Amino acid sequence: MSSIKFLCRQLQRAIWGLGFFMLSYPVYGQESTADTSLLGEPGIIGTIILGGMIVIVAAFIATYKVITLLKKSNENRQIKKWAYLKELIINLGKEDLKRTISERKASKKCSLENLKFPNLTDPIEEKVKYALIHLEHPEIDQLLFQKAERLNYQLEGTELGSNLEPTDSRGLVITQTKEISNPIYDEKQDSADRIVADQDLVKIVLAYIGSSVFWLLFGTFIGVLLGVKFILPDLDGLPFLSFGRIRPVHTNSVFWGWTSLAMIGLGYFTVARTSNTKIFSLRWAWIALVLINTAVATGSISLMMGVNNGGGEYREYIWPIMSIFAIGLILTFANFYKMVANRTTEEIYVSNWYIFGACIWTLVLSIIGYLPFYQEGLGETIIQGYYMHQGVGMWFMTFTLGLIYYYLPSTLNKPIYSYSLGILAFWTQMLFYTLIGTHHFVFSPIPWWLQTVAIVFSAGMFIPVFAGTTNFLLTMKGSFSQIGRSYVLPFMLVGVVFYFIGSVQGSFQAFRFTNFVWHFTDFNVAHSHMTMYGIVSFFLWGCIYALIPKLIGKRPNQLLVGIHFWLSFIGLLAYTFALMVGGTAKGLSWIEGAPFIESVTLMVPYWLWRAIGGSFMFFGHIVFWYNIHQVYKGWKELKRPVESNELIPL
Repeated sequence: MSSIKFLCRQLQRAIWGLGFFMLSYPVYGQESTADTSLLGEPGIIGTIILGGMIVIVAAFIATYKVITLLKKSNENRQIKKWAYLKELIINLGKEDLKRTISERKASKKCSLENLKFPNLTDPIEEKVKYALIHLEHPEIDQLLFQKAERLNYQLEGTELGSNLEPTDSRGLVITQTKEISNPIYDEKQDSADRIVADQDLVKIVLAYIGSSVFWLLFGTFIGVLLGVKFILPDLDGLPFLSFGRIRPVHTNSVFWGWTSLAMIGLGYFTVARTSNTKIFSLRWAWIALVLINTAVATGSISLMMGVNNGGGEYREYIWPIMSIFAIGLILTFANFYKMVANRTTEEIYVSNWYIFGACIWTLVLSIIGYLPFYQEGLGETIIQGYYMHQGVGMWFMTFTLGLIYYYLPSTLNKPIYSYSLGILAFWTQMLFYTLIGTHHFVFSPIPWWLQTVAIVFSAGMFIPVFAGTTNFLLTMKGSFSQIGRSYVLPFMLVGVVFYFIGSVQGSFQAFRFTNFVWHFTDFNVAHSHMTMYGIVSFFLWGCIYALIPKLIGKRPNQLLVGIHFWLSFIGLLAYTFALMVGGTAKGLSWIEGAPFIESVTLMVPYWLWRAIGGSFMFFGHIVFWYNIHQVYKGWKELKRPVESNELIPL
């Protein structure tokens, strides 16, 4: 144990050293111009390397899946052979059995893999003789002995009745009855793999997840429509479907609808289990669900009608609508807080640190983002950078990381690798993420020192990213073979990989030269999907597939889960790589001084791949909806209420 703590301390020191080393780099040599070699810049080189890592991970997962399928196919063939031989043994008569056993003792056995059966037209005695005499299998002798015992068995005459009292030593029988109208068997316990959980908690979780799935389908359908409009701009002439109106509908519905509701639903289970308590107020939870759904629905309608907050990205909802969401979030945070305050455990688990931090920061963020009196001119620009980046990093990313600190180890049935690394990642996230928003406005008229602070703190994000990624991967260590047998772990692995790649690439993009090439291009759209989709959505899907079947007692079809995974993953790769390459070409076109229309023309093939990738992702979401729908259909209430002292944390 002491050696593990020593290694953790050394790793923390190494991360801190790397982080402080990187802090000084972005400020150095930042006077880059168009004459600077594109492949000579560390931000560009790092992004290319990170892109290669994505391809390697995709190949790694695909290889594991193919190997597992081949192994399973071979196992199925062996199982069929073995099942056939077992059937032959069952059909043996007494004389055939005696002859087979005696001849088997004198034979030289061979393995099942090398065994070849005679033609099916041969008599049964010959097939049995050939197979059972020449087969080397650990269970053959046992089965032959059991068959001999069965043939020699004699009734004792007391089998149909006795004076013994019926017993249920293994607790398999729920109820017993002597009524004639009832079946002749007693009702048995449900053997489904179900978590013993408070049914009020189960209903809350399922309601939030169900609502989030609806907004995922709605929001990404709008996203596909947007992608098609890039290549078919004259698709329709309806004002409420114009690009400028439905683009914020897409981002806000997937942000505040799909992602937020899914996080909160999973968060209720996480906080309750890690605190070993019940939901403090069911009423607050249901009211918050109604409020958040109302905010997203009315916000989407108002945006389509042209009523919005102006130029603030991700804050297009007008303040009366966003205040509805904020009230729902306040009730949610109060519920979480009281659950942790009423915990029966001594420590506050690290997941709750992240969840609390996300809720508190988002409430502060909403107030700052919607207070208008100091948002004039460049002040509004600075607040926009703060709000936009904080929304992604301090609400979605921080909350989701809190979830993964619970669901990843519970799925693997092992503890998180290092609690200390988790705390280090938490506090450095709180420190560095708060001042990086203005790296979106490098080379703008805002103060140069403020731009530099944003770049330095962006580089500082290497520390929580390295700490978190190390923690997750070392927790997975020894469990990567499960990738071939389960799709929960691949979702989480992709989320961890994109957490590292997307976050590090974002820090690279904060450098002045990479900003010079990529900012205001489609590259930023690729980066945002790499993080919000590749990290947050894949993490949420992994958590949902890990939790919901255990709450309900019914698992989705693994083939359909695999289809969802590969459609979403391949779609994301097509989407991001196309826009990264196209965005780079567009940025270089601007640097060269080419007419703007040329940059539009050169993006057409990349926009086509954007639409194709987005369609793949949307079809994956339809499969996800079907999987959840089928699991929900199999939900049955538990037969009895669960007492609070039965709630044992996973």
